[in-house]
Amino acid sequence: MIIGRILGTVVSTQKDERLHGKKLLIVKPINLDGSDQNGYVVAVDTVGAGFHEKVIIVGGSSARMAEGNKDCPVDSAIIGVIDTIDFI
Repeated sequence: MIIGRILGTVVSTQKDERLHGKKLLIVKPINLDGSDQNGYVVAVDTVGAGFHEKVIIVGGSSARMAEGNKDCPVDSAIIGVIDTIDFI
């Protein structure tokens, strides 16, 4: 799992039929202190995440196990919205 911040959306009118009705979001991976990591991820939103929210992202077969993604060709899925991060 990785932590990221929602930066935008992806609109695709021509896509695999199993992706119809799925919201695709652009996520910037971040470090625990909130600083940006390199790169971006396009992920299927399974929780209704909003712009600039911090989220939990899973990849690979875990993304396909997320709610509503069974048998979908996805590599990344947003599975949670982060309220707080506490260090011990």
